[in-house]
Amino acid sequence: MSHALLDDLRDESEELDRLVAPLEPDRWAAPTPAPRWTIAHQIAHLAWTDAAALLAVTAPEAFAAHTAEAAKAPDTFVDQGAEEGAAGPPHELLARWREGRERLQHALRAAPPGARFPWYGPPMSAGSMATARLMETWAHGQDVADALGAVREPTARLRHVAWIGVRARDYAYAVRGLTPPAGPFRVELTAPDGTELWTYGPEDAGQRVTGPALDFCLLVTQRAHRDDVAVRAEGAEADRWLDIAQAFAGPAGPGRAAKGASQ
Repeated sequence: MSHALLDDLRDESEELDRLVAPLEPDRWAAPTPAPRWTIAHQIAHLAWTDAAALLAVTAPEAFAAHTAEAAKAPDTFVDQGAEEGAAGPPHELLARWREGRERLQHALRAAPPGARFPWYGPPMSAGSMATARLMETWAHGQDVADALGAVREPTARLRHVAWIGVRARDYAYAVRGLTPPAGPFRVELTAPDGTELWTYGPEDAGQRVTGPALDFCLLVTQRAHRDDVAVRAEGAEADRWLDIAQAFAGPAGPGRAAKGASQ
């Protein structure tokens, strides 16, 4: 695994850290777009998942026991972890998140080539684990930014989020009980710098998705409604995918409501 990927994960975490570190304790209780989740819940969830990833990398047998407990409450264990983590003082939560993500960094950098680790779905390589953590950090960071009214500058790190979004296409169908399309799609995304094009899939694919990388990442992490992004589909199946796309594991989420939907 390229250590540049872990550098990107570190940088993504540090960017979010700079958003929350200066907050007064009462601001950690500000609501985010995720129902019933405050800023503290968002950071607690990241800390909880980092701890789970560290357990998977360093103690697979203990992680197996952890997943057995999680299986007893599949619909609530993620929220429960966030609730418990958000209950304490913000400065303790911030310190725990920082320590956990640093320990995970060291563990992933030390992982032997080709190693695979257990997870809630199929086993993951160190690279896939790092990419998934970056995607989650960016997505939950967007929730925090929205809660604070902050505008984050998109970076080339979005390439990792976009990659997961493309790779998770069939999962988005399967988690809804739908049959995935047989052939690959062509995805063309304009990078944040406006000069580079990130491409996935064969050029001659009949189904195409195009648009800004930021908008695509907001869509596949369900941080924006399709009506509010400049992502376009060519072909019926590509159009259908954009309605259900999700880059994260777990049940199909409801996604964000369109802006002005309640007006």
